Amino acid sequence: MSDFLAIDFTDPWYFSLFTITTFLIIFFRYLLISGVYHYIFYTLFHKKFKKRVINLKPKEIQQLRTEILRSALTSFVFAISGTVLLILWQDGRTGIYLEWSAYPIWYLPLSLLLAMLIHETYYYWLHRWMHQPKVYRLVHKWHHDSIETTSFTAFSFHPIESILQALMIPVLIIFLPMHLSVLLLFLMIMTISATINHAGIEIYPAAFNRHWLGQWIIGATHHDLHHKQFRYNFGLYFTFWDRWMKTESPESDQWFEKHANH
Repeated sequence: MSDFLAIDFTDPWYFSLFTITTFLIIFFRYLLISGVYHYIFYTLFHKKFKKRVINLKPKEIQQLRTEILRSALTSFVFAISGTVLLILWQDGRTGIYLEWSAYPIWYLPLSLLLAMLIHETYYYWLHRWMHQPKVYRLVHKWHHDSIETTSFTAFSFHPIESILQALMIPVLIIFLPMHLSVLLLFLMIMTISATINHAGIEIYPAAFNRHWLGQWIIGATHHDLHHKQFRYNFGLYFTFWDRWMKTESPESDQWFEKHANH
């Protein structure tokens, strides 16, 4: 690791090499997770949820192509953000640490939770802002072109929206100490959560939305309503901002109970 961090990633050659490598990792991870998730849940629930991965209509094929192309652009933006984060880490400007003894063991899950709560707050208000009519038409409409979402919709953003989302991680890590393994887990949770929430297939069991924990967790039906109604359900991982700001759809519970896995 010390030899790796000794490389000057501000050099255009190493900057480009690391960015391209990171892009390939992010993009193919997206394709793998989205593809496997889509296929598995099609085979398990295709009769109930009517999700098709074969015999697609031309319009559905075009949507998938568009989502994958836009996700490639998003992955490239995220890769540049990753390279910038690496440079900041090299310069000692982040809270990333490698020694397990640097902080108490209980701080590991706490730092992950704090990162998710901060990210939730940033995304909720960014999302609300992106639904302002002028901003929506310029930026966020790309994502909402997918009214019937799929797991491939997860990274389908306009480049400006991708930049706004990517900015969060380097800024967060400047102020919040995180073990490298926790940071990598956080990034994986982001990808998996986005996949689950856009797949249009509710994986949580019946009545989970009324459970003491489940009522605060966003799933596929919660976010599916956002793509259909536009003015509700702006959250990312959790429902608390939607509940506090009264932007949770009044149909959320009914929609969940209709589509939950009984």
